[in-house]
Amino acid sequence: MSELREALDGVLEGVAPARLADSVQRLIADYRSGRPAGEPLLRTMVDVTAYAAYRMPATHAAVTAVLRNLPSIQPRSLLDVGGGTGAAAWAASEVYGPLATTVLDQVPEALKLGQRIAAGRDIAWQQWRLGEQLPDADLVTVSYVLGELTDDDQEALTAGAAQAARQAVVFIEPGTPLGYRRILSARQQLVATGWSIAAPCPHQERCGMTGTDWCHFSARVNRSALHRRLKEAQLGYEDEKFSYVAATRQATAAAGRVVRHPGFRKGLVTLQVCRPDTTVGPVLVSKREGPVYKAARDAEWGDRWPPHD
Repeated sequence: MSELREALDGVLEGVAPARLADSVQRLIADYRSGRPAGEPLLRTMVDVTAYAAYRMPATHAAVTAVLRNLPSIQPRSLLDVGGGTGAAAWAASEVYGPLATTVLDQVPEALKLGQRIAAGRDIAWQQWRLGEQLPDADLVTVSYVLGELTDDDQEALTAGAAQAARQAVVFIEPGTPLGYRRILSARQQLVATGWSIAAPCPHQERCGMTGTDWCHFSARVNRSALHRRLKEAQLGYEDEKFSYVAATRQATAAAGRVVRHPGFRKGLVTLQVCRPDTTVGPVLVSKREGPVYKAARDAEWGDRWPPHD
């Protein structure tokens, strides 16, 4: 994140927050509405700059958290579909090292700004529209894109991304009930076409969460001074909530997933775990369990459990 933050700050240096404020507020309202976009949400270079300033760090944090939870794949190439200014490309390179990377987006201004931010990096920036065939890559990421599409277009993009991926495909959406439902639809489509769900689910069956609960996770994002001013925020950080599904060509060993912040009492840790048998419920780990207790104290929301299964 430090490299992205430094590059982003360099490009945004001297940009007056007042110039971006209206775009930031409109984009926040559009993204929170959950409505499919009738036109691209990013319409001008001001919109794109505002998006980069307030959303790139959060998208980067979410994608990084997801990729770190993937089983050991060894991608040499990345295709980031609808990647805008390239946050996912930065995250993937931090997790896997240098990759042959292509970022696709329909907004040319987003690609131009992403290229400026990533100056000197080996990334191909290409304009692309939904319905066009996707080039193959070992890893395909689609982050915060499905929510801008109709149901039919979501299905088409999911199919296209899955067809293009050689090793793994990842979808990420906001950690809201609507975002989660979009992820469930993509997950169902992936399973139906023979993909193996690698994360966060420890099984291939229907989601075990019921009622008003939904599967989502959180990544801490440190805010820059510009970020705080644009969002009129006081805190120096925010927690990015996201839902996701990651699938691989090869089946992976099942392990549970911690789906909420662990609870702590004296000598006792409570973990809410999604299990390979599809049930979701508490796992209590007492101090008497020695190394397992230490692992439970170190466990975080989103981690596998048990950690070494």
